[in-house]
Amino acid sequence: MIGQRKLGELEVGAQGLGCMGMSQAYGVRDSDEESVATIHRALELGVTLLDTANVYGDGVNEELVGRAIAGRRDQVVLATKFGIVRTEGGMGARGDAAYVEQSCDESLRRLGVDHIDLYYQHRVDPDVPIEETWGALAELVRAGKIRYAGISEAGAATIRRAHAVHPVTALQSEWSLWTRGIEDEILGTCRELGIGLVPFSPLGRGFLTGQVTSLEELPEDDMRRTMPRFAEGNFDQNLAIVEALRALAAEKDVTAGQLALAWVQAQGDDVVPIPGTKRRKYLEENVAAVALELSTEDIAAIERVSPQSAIAGARYPEQLARIAGK
Repeated sequence: MIGQRKLGELEVGAQGLGCMGMSQAYGVRDSDEESVATIHRALELGVTLLDTANVYGDGVNEELVGRAIAGRRDQVVLATKFGIVRTEGGMGARGDAAYVEQSCDESLRRLGVDHIDLYYQHRVDPDVPIEETWGALAELVRAGKIRYAGISEAGAATIRRAHAVHPVTALQSEWSLWTRGIEDEILGTCRELGIGLVPFSPLGRGFLTGQVTSLEELPEDDMRRTMPRFAEGNFDQNLAIVEALRALAAEKDVTAGQLALAWVQAQGDDVVPIPGTKRRKYLEENVAAVALELSTEDIAAIERVSPQSAIAGARYPEQLARIAGK
């Protein structure tokens, strides 16, 4: 069993489980039976924070998570999100009060629960004052529909404005050895305000595991084929970093992915990463990283072989970059 950590006042297992890939994004879906079994195994191992969103599979992922936790609700800290909407141009953001309430009710129905433990604003709507969105979230807390509110991919100033309306319990943003942008200003803001950190893609969308050795291995419908860091020219440069991590990991008899995940876990007791997987095998490998203790020297060595200056490619393609980090 893994230990516990706190996101603000919310206590959760030291590592969470990202459920998105069970329903979309990373190629052909596995059987729902294996996904449900993965969630059940996560709960057995002490993983309590399950992360989904209304946009994942257009609601299918919430329904899957809801089926998996039926009869196990008291073991789960359930997190979902609202705010990303599909548009003709790809993706947009919406945060008006009516939409917040409507989205919450729809998520409660799909999940089959009477409350959500942690409800995130998935992306900030540039056309709606953050105060309106967070006023609506405060109303949901008062109504008992959600326990805590969080925000995803937001900038420091936005986080402060939201927190002034209602406490922000957690920030969910990308944070890994190859994405460290939150360390400049956002991390300090969160720690000043007592906001927990929930890194998504802590394994660089699987790249840092070393399991992907060529672009051709990815299914045709895998979203990573659209990601600049997986693009031809960038791929090989980034793979060299993984090979260096693999060499360090071998000295500890662990995988490159476990080493990369342990680095994220070592960033503080207020950090609860949510690596995603749809298979029990990889879940167990990820959870084992919680027990991997890194010395100051270990962390320095890891960072030496994976400097930000060596990462090739932007984090997102243009259509997704438009709604990231407001």
